[in-house]
Amino acid sequence: MLDHGPSRFAERRPGARLGGMSASATRVRFSQAWRDARELVRQHRNRLIVGFALMLVNRAAGFVLPAAPKFVIDDAIGRHRPELLPVIALALGVATLIQAGTSFVLSQLLGVAAQRAITDIRRKVMAHVTRLPVRYFDSTQTGVLISRIMTDAEGVRNLVGTGLVQLASSLVTAAVALVWLFAISWQLTLLNLVFLAVFGAGMTFAFGTLRPLFRERGRINADVTGRLGETLGGVRVVKAYTAERREQLVFARGAHRLFRNIARTMTGVSAIGAVSGVIAGGIGILMILVGGPAILGGRMSLGTFGTYVALTGMLAAPLIQLASIGTQMSEAFAGLDRIREVLGMPTERDGGVRGAIGVLRGDIAFEHVSFEYAAGEPVLKNVSFSAPAGATTALVGSSGSGKSTLISLVMAFNQPQSGRILVDGSDLAGLRLEDYRTRLGVVLQENFLFDGTIAENIAFSRPNATPDEIRAVARIAHCDEFADRFPRGFDTVVGERGIRLSGGQRQRIAIARAILADPRILILDEATSSLDSESEQMIQDGLRRLRHGRTTFVIAHRLSTIRSADQILVLEGGEIVERGTHDELFAKGGRYRQLHDKQYQLEFDRFINPGEDFTPEPSGHEPAVAGTPMPEAL
Repeated sequence: MLDHGPSRFAERRPGARLGGMSASATRVRFSQAWRDARELVRQHRNRLIVGFALMLVNRAAGFVLPAAPKFVIDDAIGRHRPELLPVIALALGVATLIQAGTSFVLSQLLGVAAQRAITDIRRKVMAHVTRLPVRYFDSTQTGVLISRIMTDAEGVRNLVGTGLVQLASSLVTAAVALVWLFAISWQLTLLNLVFLAVFGAGMTFAFGTLRPLFRERGRINADVTGRLGETLGGVRVVKAYTAERREQLVFARGAHRLFRNIARTMTGVSAIGAVSGVIAGGIGILMILVGGPAILGGRMSLGTFGTYVALTGMLAAPLIQLASIGTQMSEAFAGLDRIREVLGMPTERDGGVRGAIGVLRGDIAFEHVSFEYAAGEPVLKNVSFSAPAGATTALVGSSGSGKSTLISLVMAFNQPQSGRILVDGSDLAGLRLEDYRTRLGVVLQENFLFDGTIAENIAFSRPNATPDEIRAVARIAHCDEFADRFPRGFDTVVGERGIRLSGGQRQRIAIARAILADPRILILDEATSSLDSESEQMIQDGLRRLRHGRTTFVIAHRLSTIRSADQILVLEGGEIVERGTHDELFAKGGRYRQLHDKQYQLEFDRFINPGEDFTPEPSGHEPAVAGTPMPEAL
């Protein structure tokens, strides 16, 4: 047996696609991320200014300790002035308390600012993602989107949290320490600066190397998370085909790719730490070789040398700390890069000002509409038809003929490459989508239920609906018949994607949801496909009432469900090959008659599961039962 799972995952390189776009096409320059960072800093500047002031107080108190050796050794001990010891100890104690207090306030002040910034970014990205076209979600894993919204924003904590303030205060501390060191011994300080310059050059190189690694880590993590979500969501299929081992291998490969990236990052960070240690050791050796003779020669007192050593530590410590802060900042910029990729994608609302919709009658017209998902592969070709307000238009045809694509255009999920769609005489491309979609009611082939109660799922189309209104539409869709059998009734939790309900029960909830929306335009995409014959018969009256006075589009493989449609469009190969009423098309003896006869023969000759797609091959003969009356339905 071929093991395709791991190879598929291996081919899907991280960042290779993001919503159908190549990584090279969406790569964001550093300057763009820097502009985003500056905007974040501007938004939280008040807290950052206060934090910077507190950090300066904190670092100023830190200078008390390096100054103490000179007073203790040279004055209190060298000059036999023991009365200075309590004063020095008190100063150290006060400085320690100041450092502890300001550190606590800083963590609270900047921590809150960072979390607020993260929350704001997540809300912004989430709002943008929900406005992206449906085709983006068709080509992007859910785990990738979750990673963009939740994980990438975390790096901002280091930008508007303590990271940026520590970076600025470390530079100030290093500058003050450097001036003090020059005042004590400019010769020794110049030699120390040689080591520190080497350290700075190494940091610049290291950060340039680490930033792409952090960026790649986000992509790998999004890929692994996306595939893991698929595995867990399809666990029943995985178990049914004993594919546990294959999925384990897929995940293991992704996890090892993530491990290798993290290992490379850790190697870089460890190298920075090692270089920092070498630089610190070199400075220590230099002070011994230069400072020792200076003390013996009387050019520097022992207390002054102690202060110099402590100040050197205060100069080196912030510079070494820059390594950690710089790594965090690199991670923050990498996260901003990935966020910018998403925010830079055009939404459904881009493309100019759209007009508001007043009273919607529901007249829909296609004028020479063509559409393709991939260039050069048309799915709809020069489609034209009119659906008058309140009329029912049924779409039939074999699988892949373009029925669902046509419906997606009606719902404005996609935009035609050529031609136009008119709603009450106005071009749909120029209408405000929010206004238009509030007039839509949808029952799709795959009905999605949220992990909430039955009542909450019905009310999803109109959250302000009263319990009486919810129960009223539930009775029309016959939801009350199974909901009342549960101990908690309509407060029963349906589970993730409605897993605790049968397919037919989920379908009825979706129908009730559409009824509650009270739409002007109704989409029924196999609305009864998951129902058995008894359940289907029960909701026919409800569906008739729902269709009354509304412009309705019906997709059905079972031709018995569309006999009462005002017009039937037969699609093949993306084109309308026949149109008319049931009687007209039946008498014509064309493609519709072929589909009708084949379907009738299958349903009456053997048991067929509801909702199965029967697509016959064209034939020259007609079944003997072709003229038998069909049961009344939609």
